[in-house]
Formats: sequence, structure tokens, C-alpha cells
Amino acid sequence: MPGGKEIRTKIKSVQNTRKITKAMEMVAASKMRKAQERMRAARPYSEKIRRLAANLSHANNADYRHPFIQRHGEERGTARRLGLVLVTTDKGLCGGLNTNILRLALSSLRDWEKAGADIRVSCIGNKGLGFMQRLGARVVSHVVQLGDTPHLERLIGPIKVMIDAFEKGELDAVHIGYTRFINTMRQEPVIEQLLPLTGERLGTPEGHWDYLFEPDARVVIEELLVRYVEALIYQSVAENMASEQSARMVAMKAATDNAGNVIKELQLIYNKARQASITKEISEIVGGAAAISG
Repeated sequence: MPGGKEIRTKIKSVQNTRKITKAMEMVAASKMRKAQERMRAARPYSEKIRRLAANLSHANNADYRHPFIQRHGEERGTARRLGLVLVTTDKGLCGGLNTNILRLALSSLRDWEKAGADIRVSCIGNKGLGFMQRLGARVVSHVVQLGDTPHLERLIGPIKVMIDAFEKGELDAVHIGYTRFINTMRQEPVIEQLLPLTGERLGTPEGHWDYLFEPDARVVIEELLVRYVEALIYQSVAENMASEQSARMVAMKAATDNAGNVIKELQLIYNKARQASITKEISEIVGGAAAISG
């Protein structure tokens, strides 16, 4: 059994750790509320522009066919050149958040490689970048250190590499992987097709839509679809940030609770060691007194 001094040192160390995890839990809770408000504020815009793009993909009279759109009922060949935009966090200590999305991304990459696909990767977040570099993946662009607030102007540059490659015909499809926020206790890793925008991805509108474009179809459709892709990317990063703060708050709360349990166990061990030491001293005193008197 370790000595009393050693146990006291361990208790002090765990107490200091508990103070840190408690502080991180409170900071994450504060950031989580802001991140959730930001994410929920962006959802109506994303949903509205998604519906507009869905109606446009099913329109009957659209003369201009944008390369982003796969028309309703249109068949597309097997995708041999794929792009993946991977959204992760810059920091750790958020439970299994990054592990889950990286495991899903790895599974998808292996499936695509088995099908003979050539894959390019763009990384948003330091954890995903490090993982893909260790994996030996072809990373064509990345952005890290986004902070607690997503800024679209910082995201567009790295993602534009993928969008331009798709427009030039160098990629057949682009997917985006991120962690979708469900609630504080649940976050879901997902990989969705970003380009081309299919009717299934956008949703099927009720009825058929006809449009009159002003000034012309090319200007309106190009502007709309660029905003649509930007909204998807921003929403994905906002969802991931809300998931990050929620997962970190839960992980730090669990760490704080575990530290408290460890302290209780160490205090019990310390009390047992101290009691054993006192009993030993009493036994020695009684034994010495008996020897003298005898």
C-alpha cells in the first residue's frame, strides 16, 4: 500500500485536474449556447435556398443547364473521380466526435478506392487534416484555426478548389462529411453529396415549376447555385461547431465526475493507510509497555 504522503500528492493532483475540467465544462456550455443559436439562425436560410434549388432542378422551362445540377430523371455514369470535403475540429477533448466522423470517412474512402475511384480531399479543421496526412490521402486544400465562429470568406477559398475542379470536369462528384447536431447529448456523423445537386439530395417539390428569368437564366441560376453551395458549407461547419461544444461539455462533465470518484477512492485508501499506521503504532507501544512491565 502506498504511503500517506504519496496518496495526498495524488489527491491534490486529481483535485487540480477536476478544477480544470470543471472550468472547461463551463466554458464549453457558454460557447455551446452561442454555437447553437448561430446554427439555428442559419437553418432557415439553408432550408429556403434548398427549396429554391430543388424547384429549379425540376423546372420544365429552364433553358440553361448549370453543371452543378443533375436534372430530375437524368442518369449519370459511375463516379470515378471524387472529392471529399471533411469538416472536423481544430482541438480535441470533445469525446468521440472526431473519431466517429473520421471512422465514417475512412470507411467511405476504402469503399471508393475499391471501386477504383481517384479521390481528392479538402480538410476543414486540424484533426481531419492531420488524419488525412497520416493516411497518405491526396489533400488539395485545407483551412484550420477557424476559432469559435465560422467565417464564410475563410471557407470559400479552400472549397473553391473542389468546386472549380468539378466545373472543369476533373471531378465527377463532391461529398461533404461533418457532424450533424441533433441535441446536446447526440451528434450524428454524416457524409452527403454536395455536387452534383440531385433531385433526391435537394428534395422533390410538390407539382411542377416554370420560371421566367430576369435578366437571363444563366445569371440567376449561377448566382443561386453558388449561394446554395456556400449555404451548405457554412451550415455544415456551423453544425459541426455546435456539435463540438456540446460534445466537449459532456466530455468535461464526465471527466469532472470521474475525478470526483477518483478523489473519493483515494481518500478512502488514505484513511485506511492512516488507520493502519495508527494501529501499528499503538500495537508497538502496547508491546513495548508489556515487555517493560514483564
